Amino acid sequence: MRTLFADLEARRGGAATGVILMLLCVFVTACAGAMTKHIVDQVPVATIICIQYAVCLLFCLPHLLRHRQAVWKTQRLGTHIVRGIGGCLCFIFYYLAIENVPLVEAALLRSASPLCVPLVIWAISGKRIHRLHWIPIILGMCGVALILKPTSHEVSIWHLVGFMSALSLAVSMVFTRGLTFTEPGYRILFYYFLISVLFALPWMLYHWQPIPPETWPFLVGIGVSIYVALWLYTEAYRFAQASLISSFSYFGVVFAGILGWIFWKQLPDMISFAGIGLVVAGGILMLWIGERTSKQPSGVSNQRP
Repeated sequence: MRTLFADLEARRGGAATGVILMLLCVFVTACAGAMTKHIVDQVPVATIICIQYAVCLLFCLPHLLRHRQAVWKTQRLGTHIVRGIGGCLCFIFYYLAIENVPLVEAALLRSASPLCVPLVIWAISGKRIHRLHWIPIILGMCGVALILKPTSHEVSIWHLVGFMSALSLAVSMVFTRGLTFTEPGYRILFYYFLISVLFALPWMLYHWQPIPPETWPFLVGIGVSIYVALWLYTEAYRFAQASLISSFSYFGVVFAGILGWIFWKQLPDMISFAGIGLVVAGGILMLWIGERTSKQPSGVSNQRP
């Protein structure tokens, strides 16, 4: 597979390859969300989460057996735990939202995470938010407010749950960014998957119910999709600059909208479309401002859960 991408890089250039990989990443992620929505009324969210991370952990076993201590030996276990729980909570809130709101709206609310990162950093460290960052933050939050429809009878707690996935992902981003300075990527992923399995397992056992046999292909498919998406994401940043390909992550909302329309005939109303536009515009503006203020620590990270 690496040879294939090397050929792509030689023919089209690293930037084009990075964009293609990012588009594949967000498409695979949208497919995982669609598979979750398909089975979530038959399988509890806790079970989906636990099996998802167990499948991802299985993919880490060859590397673990080959390198052993190099994989699990760390002096930053506390940071790994916070990062792992944050990433796991992101998927828990996201899947709970998927169960109860249109797929595209759940995906969009989760995609608001980059707008929450400066707020999380401020809450954790007290670091002042750059004045320019307030523009995309306010713009994006206005978009979230439109999707939540605070003055409408249609508003539900599940939209707020969807936004909690963005806050949880933002926490995961911040702590992942801190880990990248001292920890290799394979160790970060190993602890993320392991901690997430351990975190979700008691919840799964508490809500245990028999798993319908026909849902197993989807459960395994979700886990494989998440692992492949993380791999594609990492490779995308190897081929192109973050400032270029990060904005393409919002195509995940487009893919989620297409899948939601094809399988569930769900289309956002005009107010939600306006909110989606504001959140996407705010996220892209945040990336643009972050690139131009990169000499000053902005704290914005583009790491995935």
